[in-house]
Amino acid sequence: MEIILLERVAKLGQMGEVVSVKEGYARNYLLPQGKALRVNAANLARFEAEKAQMEARNLESKKEAEAMAAKLDGQKFIVIRSASDGGSLYGSVTTRDAAEAATEAGFSVDKKQVVLLGAIKELGLHDVSVNLHPEVSATITLNVARSAEEAELQEAGKSIAELAAEEEAAAEFEIQELFDDIGGAASDDDDYAAPSAAKDED
Repeated sequence: MEIILLERVAKLGQMGEVVSVKEGYARNYLLPQGKALRVNAANLARFEAEKAQMEARNLESKKEAEAMAAKLDGQKFIVIRSASDGGSLYGSVTTRDAAEAATEAGFSVDKKQVVLLGAIKELGLHDVSVNLHPEVSATITLNVARSAEEAELQEAGKSIAELAAEEEAAAEFEIQELFDDIGGAASDDDDYAAPSAAKDED
């Protein structure tokens, strides 16, 4: 199906371009969202008549998006989730979670604007893209952790594997100290027992 784009669409074209797309993509996404019109004489005439206004609106919304991107780009948001000791999440972090984390911090972000670079199923720092306008995007970082304290440690550059290893080492050290104390107490008992054994021999 041939359509005329009313705005820039990634991997498809710029505003005003006539492109050929699959019918389902046009009917289910581009046409209902007002991103394109079917190519026919009436629509081409309408586009030409409204082109200047569309370009002005696009420029204005682009400027607003660029101002927002300047504030949003590089921001880090903490998302608290339950996870296994190995760092695997019970579930995954979604576009909605990312949008909510940004909105709670005072940024107006819709889940439809969030693009995950891959499924987030592990604890750690994850970069996420936010499309604020067809021509403007920002990158934010989600710090996915089990607690605010863990998020701070991750922020400092420690991975979940390192944190787990440190906790294990600390636990082993405590156990070793406990055995040393028990061992020391047992040797003290031996010292007390030795003289009494010597008396019995007399």
